[in-house]
Amino acid sequence: MAPKIIAVDDEQDFLDSVRRGLLVRGYRELSLENDPRKAAGMFERGEAYDLALIDITMPGMSGLELLHIIKNCSPDTECIVVSAVNEAQTAVEAIRMGAYDYLVKPVSREDLILKVKNALEKKHLLGTLDIKEKEVPPDLLHPEAFEDILTASPKVRRVLKEAELHAMSDVPVLITGESGTGKELLARAIHLASPRSTFPFTPVNMASLSANFIDADFFGHTRGAFTGAEKERLGYLEVTDDGTMFLDEIGNLPLDLQGKLLRVLQEGEFTKIGTSNLKKINVRFIAATNEDMEKLVAKGLFRKDLYYRLKGACLHLPPLRERKEDIPLLAMKFLKELRNGLGNHTIDDGAMSALTGYEFPGNIRELKSIVHAAVNLAQGRLITIHALPGDLKGRKPVLRLKPLSGSYHGLALADVERSHILRTYEDAGRNKALTAKILGTGLNTLRRKLECYGER
Repeated sequence: MAPKIIAVDDEQDFLDSVRRGLLVRGYRELSLENDPRKAAGMFERGEAYDLALIDITMPGMSGLELLHIIKNCSPDTECIVVSAVNEAQTAVEAIRMGAYDYLVKPVSREDLILKVKNALEKKHLLGTLDIKEKEVPPDLLHPEAFEDILTASPKVRRVLKEAELHAMSDVPVLITGESGTGKELLARAIHLASPRSTFPFTPVNMASLSANFIDADFFGHTRGAFTGAEKERLGYLEVTDDGTMFLDEIGNLPLDLQGKLLRVLQEGEFTKIGTSNLKKINVRFIAATNEDMEKLVAKGLFRKDLYYRLKGACLHLPPLRERKEDIPLLAMKFLKELRNGLGNHTIDDGAMSALTGYEFPGNIRELKSIVHAAVNLAQGRLITIHALPGDLKGRKPVLRLKPLSGSYHGLALADVERSHILRTYEDAGRNKALTAKILGTGLNTLRRKLECYGER
């Protein structure tokens, strides 16, 4: 079905320009309206559009007022606002209100087509499947791209499916999550699942860049551009051309570089140090942070317009304490990584129970360190609780069970027991030792009951 687009602007010349530009590219379902109040009435009556182009300054009703009405009446409509040069802050406010992007007049046909294409692509990808509403997310179409991310968590699997959908577009992605949750792994998986997979993936840690050379690192320099520049150097942008750049700890990006990065995102061009020549670049950006970016913006430490540019799509990786079913999977993965050099180790039920009951403030990175250290301390190839750090020894299992739901009225006692055991077993990540401790029963007794229930 052809996408439906509406453009709202009090300038007829601009509307005519939009019509010509979109018709040339095959967009036939176009509505043009020079009265924002009429456009508002259309949405209030339930008319549906895939995309709305909205001028910010119009008589009778502002573009922001119209945007508010559209997002309330038709939240699935993607919106692009059109501003004059001196209305940049208003355009940023529009993005905060839910607009996809903004254009600055005079608008070139190339910019118009690109923004419309990207907005419709985002709507199509997210509309393919409303995975947030599904209890069990669908299988990945490109599982090989995500093979390094082991999970049995429905919450994480939903994130991976969203990531795969975003991978097919060039929309910038912002990945949030605590330190150690695997944000770089997810960024790399998005790259591998994208059409850019055969081109470079360049991870850049903002916190590790030298303040004195950060411009040269990003943009490169010509020979003689400054003292010590004895030969020409390619920056990260040129090296990554046609590929994906991963900006880790984006909150540490210096303010003076934020404006330059914004230009790269908006215009797809930059200037190498030592020359005034503009160079075109085609790079997809993925950023990550463990900080509250809204607070950084409020304090003036991060540009609002850059933040909303980078936040074209947002993915949140939950901490390990919210995906405890993944702890056994990850622990065995880390053991397998060591097998070539240190033999075949395994973890007994007691040690696994202690790991599963731990909160892991350092997340996956901390689990990996603990497992690797336990291999060194283990007596033989079996890792017991004695090989774990002291604060894990003797720790009672910590598990936040979901509240009981439904009614057991009229059920036989054996059915109630079966339901409770199986529910606890699932909530404990199918860890038998941990389940037995939570239920206060013997491990062998639990195993017999699970066998009776068809659980091996």
